[in-house]
Amino acid sequence: MIEASARLTDAALMTMLAAAVERAKAMGQPQCIVIVDPSAVDLACLRMTGAKVLSLRSARAKAQTAASTGRASHLIAEAVRPAIAAATDGAMTGLPGGLPIWRDGVLLGGIGIGSGSGDQDIEVAMAALAAIGASAG
Repeated sequence: MIEASARLTDAALMTMLAAAVERAKAMGQPQCIVIVDPSAVDLACLRMTGAKVLSLRSARAKAQTAASTGRASHLIAEAVRPAIAAATDGAMTGLPGGLPIWRDGVLLGGIGIGSGSGDQDIEVAMAALAAIGASAG
């Protein structure tokens, strides 16, 4: 059987990055932004000037977690977080800031934000989703 598929376009990725950067600047917190497809392959990556260098790794793990589970990264149960991180060599995390990208009932991928507080990371990710009419589920 052949199924129709949807994907994030280059224009959608640029729109998401711009919205995330705008929100991060408005809050005064430079961020690392990673957007992946449903297979957790990088589609877009930006480390804003002043964002923490190692936060790029955590942002990627947050995006991969959201894309692979279809849920926000912080919803990974606390009890299994160390085991999942170890089993995936750090590719999955329970840190806040990773959101799935859902649109019209289709999982398009995940976005991960890192360098601020968990609440700031989620706020920036939500702004990116809103910019393309997507939701976190």
